[in-house]
Amino acid sequence: MLDWIRREAVYLWYYLDIQIRQIAPYWGLGIVLGSMVSVFGKKYIHGAFAKIGQRRMGWLSVIPASLLGIASPLCMYGTIPIAASFSEQGVRDDFLAAFMMSSILLNPQLIFYSGALGQTALCIRCVSCFLCGCAAGWLIRLFYSGKGKSFFDFTGFHEGRSRDTDPRLLLRLLKNIGRNIRATGPMFALGILMTALYQIHVPDDFVSSLFGKNNSFGVLMAATIGVPVYMCGGGTIPLLNEWLADGMSMGSAAAFMLTGPATKITNLGAMKIVLGWKRFLLYLAFVMLFSLCTGLIVDTF
Repeated sequence: MLDWIRREAVYLWYYLDIQIRQIAPYWGLGIVLGSMVSVFGKKYIHGAFAKIGQRRMGWLSVIPASLLGIASPLCMYGTIPIAASFSEQGVRDDFLAAFMMSSILLNPQLIFYSGALGQTALCIRCVSCFLCGCAAGWLIRLFYSGKGKSFFDFTGFHEGRSRDTDPRLLLRLLKNIGRNIRATGPMFALGILMTALYQIHVPDDFVSSLFGKNNSFGVLMAATIGVPVYMCGGGTIPLLNEWLADGMSMGSAAAFMLTGPATKITNLGAMKIVLGWKRFLLYLAFVMLFSLCTGLIVDTF
């Protein structure tokens, strides 16, 4: 028994060390650069959103909205009060939908995290999240514009006071970094631990047989397991990195990276509040369908 425990501890330490060396630099870089965007760039991003959202750009308006959603460093519970204030200023629902959808899926911090997955996976994640935001905006414009009633219900949501208020810029940045570490560190550590345990106990050919290329069922499975498995960006990057190394197709990874953040429990709770049940179910159907189609297209090419 003691020999087994000692052996397991050695294996665990070995794989934990590998994972930390591979992933931790990207996590640290994402923390620092994400905090810099939040402290120094957030007001400019949201200011640009308000200005562009009030212009008449037709169907093209959702493109900058989706890009600005990706650039926004806020979580969904921080994004919704911002979107509520923009709605009061006359910003249209299609613009808001594109901004909120892409903001759910990606942010500057997660972009740097995803660099650990390699250039191809990073590009696919950025492009698919951008297109998902655009698609959400275009669908709202096509089916709900001009009906005289907002697609969203922002009742009770008001923009909260910023926590980045320290007059000393360096301390403001350091405090933001500290909050980011506290928010993402536990899930990052859990992801590292789960990945190490997976490397020890799961056969190498398991992932390739389940999520391998040219496996439509694998893409569907990846889109589905993104719902219960996704913890946070930092927590799933180590596991996803190992799955890709073990043969997971890029299409399955793309589907997982879309459904995961879109159906994370906290994000679902926020979206249910502003959508109501009927439109909330439409949101879930849209996310699953877009993820599945994206995965199949990526695997085709």
